[in-house]
Amino acid sequence: MAKAFLVVRIKGQVDVPHWAKTTLKLLKLEKKFRATIIPAKENTLGMLNKVKHHVAWQEVGPDLVKELLNKKGRKSGYKKITQDDIKEIGFNSIDELANSLAEGQTSLTKLKPLKPWFALSPPRHGFKRSTKKMYGEKGVLGQNKELGALVKNMM
Repeated sequence: MAKAFLVVRIKGQVDVPHWAKTTLKLLKLEKKFRATIIPAKENTLGMLNKVKHHVAWQEVGPDLVKELLNKKGRKSGYKKITQDDIKEIGFNSIDELANSLAEGQTSLTKLKPLKPWFALSPPRHGFKRSTKKMYGEKGVLGQNKELGALVKNMM
């Protein structure tokens, strides 16, 4: 089983049932095109399956986490993350933080000065697949093996 998942909210906020809104809020995905990294546990996988018609997720590696932290990682005040912020959290480098997140040892919500989400843009050159269908039906929702490439287009 995976150690951590990269989760991206694909659909917007209109016509979302209250139970899905609650689950998305717990996942820190209140707005469209927000992404977060969550440790892979039974309860988080259940939450993802519950809101699979609104989000896409994939197992995440340290390289993608490092790139997300460098390009889209923010702290309070929406300022970029600096080396001093990483040392304040208790990590020596951004590589060490990326490995810890990818291994599921820590989560973004526990790293207090950092925002628990990444604000992404819509993908350059658009979506290649439907945003209304599941991955198995030629869409992007649910567990998506091609999410890494999509997120790189969204950074």
